[in-house]
Amino acid sequence: MRRSLAHTARQLSRSVHGRPLSQCRVAGARWLSSDAGHQWSTPLAKQLAEAITTTGPIPVASYMRQCLTSDLGGYYTSTAPLDRDQFGAKGDFVTSPEISQVFGELVGIWIVAEWIAQGRKSEGVYLMEMGPGRGTLMDDVLRTIHNFPPLAKAIEAVYLVEASASLRQAQHKLLCGDNALRETELGHESTSKHSPHLRIIWAEDLRLVPKEADKMPFIVAHEFFDALPIHIFQAHPNQAPNTIQTPTGPIEARQRSAPSSQWREMLVSPKPPHRLKEGEEEFELSLSRTATPHSMYLPEISPRYQRIRDIQDATIEISPESQSYVRDLAIRLGGSNPAPPSTSKSNALPGRKAATSTAEEPLIKPEPSGAALIIDYGPPDTIPANTLRGIQAHARVSPFSSPGIVDLSADVDFLALAETAIESSPGVEVHGPASQAAFLTAMGIEERAAQLIKRALEKERSAGGKKGEVTELVKRVESGWKRLVDRGPQGMGRLYQVMAILPHTPPKEGEPRRRPVGFGGDVSV
Repeated sequence: MRRSLAHTARQLSRSVHGRPLSQCRVAGARWLSSDAGHQWSTPLAKQLAEAITTTGPIPVASYMRQCLTSDLGGYYTSTAPLDRDQFGAKGDFVTSPEISQVFGELVGIWIVAEWIAQGRKSEGVYLMEMGPGRGTLMDDVLRTIHNFPPLAKAIEAVYLVEASASLRQAQHKLLCGDNALRETELGHESTSKHSPHLRIIWAEDLRLVPKEADKMPFIVAHEFFDALPIHIFQAHPNQAPNTIQTPTGPIEARQRSAPSSQWREMLVSPKPPHRLKEGEEEFELSLSRTATPHSMYLPEISPRYQRIRDIQDATIEISPESQSYVRDLAIRLGGSNPAPPSTSKSNALPGRKAATSTAEEPLIKPEPSGAALIIDYGPPDTIPANTLRGIQAHARVSPFSSPGIVDLSADVDFLALAETAIESSPGVEVHGPASQAAFLTAMGIEERAAQLIKRALEKERSAGGKKGEVTELVKRVESGWKRLVDRGPQGMGRLYQVMAILPHTPPKEGEPRRRPVGFGGDVSV
């Protein structure tokens, strides 16, 4: 959901505090939020400081969640009128769809290709985008799909998962024009400007979008996962007795054999009063003195984290929310895992009903279908570390300054997403991640840009258009597509990755496994 990538994040220890994290182990310190009459940078900063003063340091995930989605001036959910747009040259970041229309067109072509490869279903198809920004990407996708009438007629609805009321208004204006926006039980609904029969439906949470076994969803998540909260952990030599910090104090954690190292969580707290200065960051990281519930559980969910636990000061970032979202997407495409047989007997007392399970209803999908395309920045094959960043006016700034005004993001752990998808549904498989440059090149970005330039030149010759305007258009198209596939050290084509979740289709005997377009495959039209 953001595009300012002047530099991949360096170690937080250097960029945030100017000293190693290992020297920042100040845990549990609490500071008065009103001392010396400090003027907090934002109302949210003051609220966070007061809350932490009361409850103690909080996980980075909690800090990110408040900064981005708090009702009291969150970056995406603030109800206060904004004097500028978050997107575009005058905002904080520029996204790929804003750079070139070709990006959204190729995403639309990818959806068309997958629809063809999966049998050209004539009904029960829906599109969904996670965090659609201003709606530019979906607008380009719908305009492209409109050129393929059989698919356009098969699409029943477009779902937009959006928590921001102001962004929802921008999306409605672009996608629906003057068509009315109505409140519904699900959220909001309107009609597409591309077709009077196509519903555009907004939901604040993915869980509100219905899951149906007979539907074929095509889901796009472009710069969505980088904005989801992360927990940060650092490997630390184990100390006896091993304790865990709880709201009522530390307790001893019982273990048969303690490992040589354990994960400790990085926590956020306000700076002490004597270090609070106007114009500087007001919060900082500290390393928990003891294990926290998150540090005892999250790094143990994958062998990838366990393998590096004994490396001194090793740092990892984990986003359980990202994994939860991917789990939902995988189930929509391939159905739920089979439920284990129940062997327990009812413990209900005579005359009373047994407690019902709170587990979600499994989705039985006899024929997996649909696709999910995830495009974001992050390493293709390693665990992100020290990547939390603040973004303001296209520049990288401290993530601990001006809460609610500065955008926050972190690199996406693509291997964690792939691992979660495969473990969540027996009916899906994962392709990629591939670099954005490789994906867009395979999809024909250069050829499509050449078509746009040729069309502009032909229009100029036939209609006597102004040469200056055409020259500017040619420059914009040429620079746009090249920027998207730039493979330089900080180029978008290298830093951004593309990953696809598809229905698992075992190949027939003697035939190779089918690969989707953009990932080394092709489709017969």
